Amino acid sequence: MTISFEGRVAIVTGAGGGLGRVYALELARRGARVVVNDLGGSRDGSGHSDAALAVVEEIRAAGGEAMADGGNVTDAEQMRAMADKARADWGGVHVLINNAGILRDKSFAKMDMADFRAVVDVHLIGSANATQAVWETMRDQAYGRILMTSSSTGLYGNFGQANYGAAKLGLAGFARTLALEGAKYNVRVNTIAPTAATRMTEELFPPELLDRFRPELVAPAALFLVSEEAPTGAILGAGAGVVQAAYVTLTRGVALDEATPEAVAASWAAITDRAGEIVPQSGTEQVSAILERLRGG
Repeated sequence: MTISFEGRVAIVTGAGGGLGRVYALELARRGARVVVNDLGGSRDGSGHSDAALAVVEEIRAAGGEAMADGGNVTDAEQMRAMADKARADWGGVHVLINNAGILRDKSFAKMDMADFRAVVDVHLIGSANATQAVWETMRDQAYGRILMTSSSTGLYGNFGQANYGAAKLGLAGFARTLALEGAKYNVRVNTIAPTAATRMTEELFPPELLDRFRPELVAPAALFLVSEEAPTGAILGAGAGVVQAAYVTLTRGVALDEATPEAVAASWAAITDRAGEIVPQSGTEQVSAILERLRGG
């Protein structure tokens, strides 16, 4: 099976460099017409540049079709204008990769709330703005593929990244809910947690590992998750050519004889016993699991 994006229109946010640039180039190489969105700011979100236009020129030089967009993902009107332009010029929007992001790392004790809000605004609210700009189009055309960019920090935590972790886990929950809401319209929504040496992260890698963790080795998982054959509601980790699946699980739990804090403490080992744990496919399955436990199941 060859995965092709012929006839598809794709938007990639934060595509002026790093992972987004690689996604845009590979989508174009496989036939998509690509909107390369990037504000062109530095890693903390400040400043502007022509990064998006440079990627568009790369795509055109290779024989592909692309347009640059310098819209700020935190501005809903600019995201709507971007989507409107893609629809007007190319007839629709079939793929959205929410990749734009910034970092403002500090321990929470030292973090200014403005820095907390700025990171959440770009990653989480920015993804919501871009997604809402294409959501009705995808529903109306009965086809859409959307990818959210989470992180190991969002899924598992990381010192000094409370703002980033909050935004990234929020994106995983956002994606799971949209996967349910989009299912009957053939709109599939997935999440990727990439590990790659980019402008935002390269100082975290020893020099000898920079090539091993190049963004090109994340792109295969990302493109599969926005392909026609994509699943929905999946969370994949990807880096260095390794692809992993991540899940939010639920233990069987304990039906307490007496609902007190002391009873929770006494039952802690049984409550956290992972034998027989499940992977709920929606939030209502937690309620079902509680009712089953009350029935002695």
